[in-house]
Amino acid sequence: MYKIRIILDTKADVIRTILVSDSFNLEDLHFTIAKSFGFVGQEMASFYRTDDEWIQGEEIPLFNMAEAGEGLSMQTCNLTDTLPAENSKLIYVYDFLKMWTFYVEVVEISNEIKEDLPAIILTVGEIPEEAPDKEFVAENPEQLFGDDGDIDDEYGHFDDDFDFNEY
Repeated sequence: MYKIRIILDTKADVIRTILVSDSFNLEDLHFTIAKSFGFVGQEMASFYRTDDEWIQGEEIPLFNMAEAGEGLSMQTCNLTDTLPAENSKLIYVYDFLKMWTFYVEVVEISNEIKEDLPAIILTVGEIPEEAPDKEFVAENPEQLFGDDGDIDDEYGHFDDDFDFNEY
């Protein structure tokens, strides 16, 4: 059995702690998280692998998007492989139009067998009426795009006095 804490990325504290079976896959976890925060669970969602600093990594989408059927999906990722130890983390994004973002962390893993899972064991705060605005800012944009001179190196030098009206 897994005890998992889910924190909504908002200014106010909105937290749920849930108990789920270790036989769950990520699709089961998706529906459990959505319902625990009052969503129906019908919107697109993805989990993202993350490190201890919550740096977003590989996406695990709700549905397999690969052409050959070899890509990841929530249905093919079981909890024991994806979250193998206590303190394992994922980022969960629900409803890509609103971008509800949650931090998911394993608090405890036990061999205890409980009936009636999944179960919400802690509820703190209420979800706001609207999702918080997300601002996507690169930490160091110069590293992403290089120097202004890079385009000249790749495509040849462009003079500032080039007259486009000549052609």
